[in-house]
Amino acid sequence: MAGRIEDYALIGDRETAALVGTDGSIDWMCAPRFDSPACFAALLGDEENGHWWIGPADRRRCTRRSYRGDTLVLDTVWETTAGAVRLTDFMPSRGSGPLVVRIVEGLSGRVEMASELRLRFDNGRIVPWSWSVDARTAAAVAGPDSAFLHCDRTLGTDVSRRCTSARFTVPAGTRIAFVLGWSPSHIAPDMTTDPVAALDQTLEFWSSWAANCRYRGPFSDAVMRSLITLKALTYAPTGGIVAAVTSSVPEHIGGERNWDYRFCWLRDSTFTLSCLLRSGYREEAVAWKDWLVRAIAGEPADLQPLYGVGGQRRLVESNAEWLAGYEGSQPVRFGNAAVGQLQLDVYGEVVNTVYSAMRAEVPIGRHVWALLASFMDYLGRHWREPDAGFWEVRGPRRHFVHSKVMSWVAADRALRMARVAGLRGSADRWRAMRGEIAEEVCRLGWDDERSTFVQYYGTHHVDASALLLPRLGFLRPDDPRLLGTIDAVRRLGDDGFLRRYSTGGDEVHGVDGLTGGEGTFLACSFWFADALALTGRRHEARDVFERVLDVRNDVGLLAEEWDPVVRRQLGNTPQAFSHVALVNAAFALHGTRENGRRRSDRRSPAGARA
Repeated sequence: MAGRIEDYALIGDRETAALVGTDGSIDWMCAPRFDSPACFAALLGDEENGHWWIGPADRRRCTRRSYRGDTLVLDTVWETTAGAVRLTDFMPSRGSGPLVVRIVEGLSGRVEMASELRLRFDNGRIVPWSWSVDARTAAAVAGPDSAFLHCDRTLGTDVSRRCTSARFTVPAGTRIAFVLGWSPSHIAPDMTTDPVAALDQTLEFWSSWAANCRYRGPFSDAVMRSLITLKALTYAPTGGIVAAVTSSVPEHIGGERNWDYRFCWLRDSTFTLSCLLRSGYREEAVAWKDWLVRAIAGEPADLQPLYGVGGQRRLVESNAEWLAGYEGSQPVRFGNAAVGQLQLDVYGEVVNTVYSAMRAEVPIGRHVWALLASFMDYLGRHWREPDAGFWEVRGPRRHFVHSKVMSWVAADRALRMARVAGLRGSADRWRAMRGEIAEEVCRLGWDDERSTFVQYYGTHHVDASALLLPRLGFLRPDDPRLLGTIDAVRRLGDDGFLRRYSTGGDEVHGVDGLTGGEGTFLACSFWFADALALTGRRHEARDVFERVLDVRNDVGLLAEEWDPVVRRQLGNTPQAFSHVALVNAAFALHGTRENGRRRSDRRSPAGARA
């Protein structure tokens, strides 16, 4: 059985990643990319769906573990009656294919250790053919996939069709290194990696990268770990950032809210760009912007909410019946059908991202201005339509307030960029569009009886996405309607954390078309802190922020959600949205100014002149 979600730590090489449990088992890894099929899928099934365990022979949880400084090198320590041992896990920068290096080091006494490797290609479904290459190396192959396991010592490894295993004793001062590599089956793997040299190089890379962070406020350790996590979730060849490294980790144990998050969402773009630029990572921000522009190129009507790490559009959703699901949560999905939804808010996200990049003096090519103009022409014709909304609901399309506000954001930012982009001829049209949307939202999206903006036209329900209004600049921070909305969103609270919106429990929920509940949404809880800070309630904001920080796991990672009843993390992990929201909320609390002034976006009321 897989561990709890918070039991897992992340290692990665910026092209894929692996999750390591507190028992020393790697239970999830996709190869060669984040969005490739998994070769270890025990997380969504059991050990027969693929894992690699190294630990004391009695299979105990570790005594403690931590990342080595500001790096993605993980140290796991077991202290036993026979002695102490440390397992160091990391993935070095890539050569011809992904590598996982695991170094076992005796710290005291003599500890009996074991290793079990079960490779299962094609998302835990295919058992490869395995054999011994020599006394220190085993190999496996099935179809397009092959792998090798090399140890720097002869351990008497047992290689069978289903498992490659070894038992060995580690005395104090002894170090034993394992290297696992993946390669296409038609290409000979490179087995020349020096584990110790690779460790030194990996430590140097992450330490040097982390040293460029310019955040100097409180909670700096949490901010730094979040930034390292975002870097680890970045697909280095293209600059795309995946939402998480996992698929189908449930938002409700035993429920159906199980989605594939190993892709790049456009709605994350503005938040992510701001997070990276504020923190001093301009190169990563430019790469993310460039990925975005390449991905969205084409007809405006074909804009998707999400894309693959290479910008691919076909992300067909299918169910993996051979996987039992995390703690029995079915179905297990690969691919994501949200790719075909109409989500009007993403047009606003794209325009706002380009606007933010322009303000930060990130180069914008002429073709991008033409592309944005075509997007605005399309949005001008379609913003009045119902859509699937911010949360990608699988119920009926509705007139979601957040989608309308983001259409307002698109018109507002396009108007601000018109002079620079040479698009002044469209300014009157965008100004009129902005005013019309603002009037409609304030008329149809406002509940005067409850003094709040609602989730969609005609309902009394609230939605946590309304917490983004202060940062989007739709209303002034001191506007009574904004303050009333923030107070109303408190009704989504559960033990100090916020849900996205109210779900229907065991009944089919009318908005999202799904059964079952879900946990509180960690990004929403950070947005609450952010909104409180931006509207002047800094002490309360800090309390909310610190409460969310307390549910990070032992190595500082956050999944998508938190269950305040049984007190455990839920959803795909580690979640980029959660960590981006953490960083942005920390900046809001710290009061850091960008370019010597606060963001002007949040000072402009709906319909302001530009």
